Amino acid sequence: MEIVVIAGSKSDKSHVEKVEDILEKFHVEFKVHYCSAHRDPERLAKIIHDAETNGVQVFIAAAGMAAHLPGVVASKTLIPVIGLPLGGSALGGVDALYSVVQMPKGIPVATVGINVAQNAAYLALQILALHDPDIASQLRADRDAQKA
Repeated sequence: MEIVVIAGSKSDKSHVEKVEDILEKFHVEFKVHYCSAHRDPERLAKIIHDAETNGVQVFIAAAGMAAHLPGVVASKTLIPVIGLPLGGSALGGVDALYSVVQMPKGIPVATVGINVAQNAAYLALQILALHDPDIASQLRADRDAQKA
């Protein structure tokens, strides 16, 4: 499995589906989990461990409000983590953005815009494309189609 998507709650499903649509378009193997870093940290640790055992190359972690999920995932793995901050809070997602992007030195989380799930998927694909010429070719074709 190349990409694992983790969202903090099933209420985030509409954003996760946007990620899924892109990954399916590129025929990339992925798995989705819904797991709160706060409510079930043991299960989250198992998801991360199992993903590493199965050869995951990129994590996408989506969370709103305090948005600790991407940082917790990054703290438990050396695999690249892309944080997807979600809106919906009283602060419109700015709180999630700051939480995801302001990681301590040595525990980076690549971060996309608030609710921009598609960019999380595209960034994950670009990471895979570093070692997969087929994905790189598909991304180039996709960019050309976007120009048109």
